[in-house]
Amino acid sequence: MILRRPRRTAPALRPATAPALTGPGPRRTTTALLLAVLPSLLLTTLLAAAPAQATAYRYWSFWQWSGGSWTYQQQGAAVHLPADGSVDGWRFTLSPDGGQDTARPTGPTDFATLCADTPPQPGKKRVGLVLDFGTPADAPSATAPSATAPSATAPSATAPSTTAPSTTAPSAALPPKARTGCAAVPTDASSAEVLAAVAPPLRYSSAGMICAIAGYPSSGCGDTGSVAAPAANPSAPGDSSGPNLGLLAGGALVVLLGAGAWWQVRRRRD
Repeated sequence: MILRRPRRTAPALRPATAPALTGPGPRRTTTALLLAVLPSLLLTTLLAAAPAQATAYRYWSFWQWSGGSWTYQQQGAAVHLPADGSVDGWRFTLSPDGGQDTARPTGPTDFATLCADTPPQPGKKRVGLVLDFGTPADAPSATAPSATAPSATAPSATAPSTTAPSTTAPSAALPPKARTGCAAVPTDASSAEVLAAVAPPLRYSSAGMICAIAGYPSSGCGDTGSVAAPAANPSAPGDSSGPNLGLLAGGALVVLLGAGAWWQVRRRRD
């Protein structure tokens, strides 16, 4: 009888499995990452919530009363020829945009009231005048250096209306009270001549910019300052005048996640 060796069979291969991630290492890593990212997210949130600052300029803004409201004058006072029965307005202001969105003059604007004591004269026109010297926040420093050499006479009609600004610090000095007037001037007189007739002394920069009306301010011309940047329009989609709620919520979520991971690690240690 022939004896045969039994056949050997290969052992069954068990499928390999990845080790379970049950140790505290991953959680500690997650906690470390969260705590590392948390300060930068909180800083971003605080910066988003803080009001922004914008550079502004102190200057006399020029306005024309028309249609029941003040209209910002695009022409300089030396070239603008006001009509008989019109009202010029001037406002000293610290403005971030230096344009038509700046503060407007305050006070009476009715021509009949402004010129009630100035009778008509042949060959002349009457122009009402409103002077608003602004608020204490608009006032320049009393010791502010002049940006440009003053001129004793009004500028020519072709003089530019801009000048290089200088930097001054605001003061708590109260500006003069608002005043009004009425000028009887030749029919071809400019708004600068109306000012000279009603509110002397005037001070001009060498570039033709009006630096002072009725002697205010006593120095400086086109000085710079800082004001809060205009808030976003709350009526516009996606805009908000307050802090970014998304960033605040994100920062709070990171804090909660970090605290939860830290608590899990502490519980496993205990």
